[in-house]
Amino acid sequence: MTSSDEVGKTILRNKLLGRWAAEKLGMKGQDAETYSNALARGTVDPQRCDVFSQIRKDFDVAGVIQSDEQILSVMTELMLKAGNHMPTTRGGSTDAAAVMLARNLMSR
Repeated sequence: MTSSDEVGKTILRNKLLGRWAAEKLGMKGQDAETYSNALARGTVDPQRCDVFSQIRKDFDVAGVIQSDEQILSVMTELMLKAGNHMPTTRGGSTDAAAVMLARNLMSR
């Protein structure tokens, strides 16, 4: 990722992706939120940033039937959605939003 815009979008996408995956895994409430937050936190952790592989593994273990293509399609759709929810100005609010989101997730 080359900018805080991209980092912020990816964190948000992974948070949304985590919610989608948690639902497929039958998680609800705090379990779903914890799973979603873990995927979002993984965005900034080089050892855990491969959310596709994590979801693929979790789905396989739980017996959730989703093809790689379906997972990748949802990832793409949610990245577009995340991009639409991020401010587009440079330097100020976007950077601040990305930093705030990352800090909030790291503190949990």
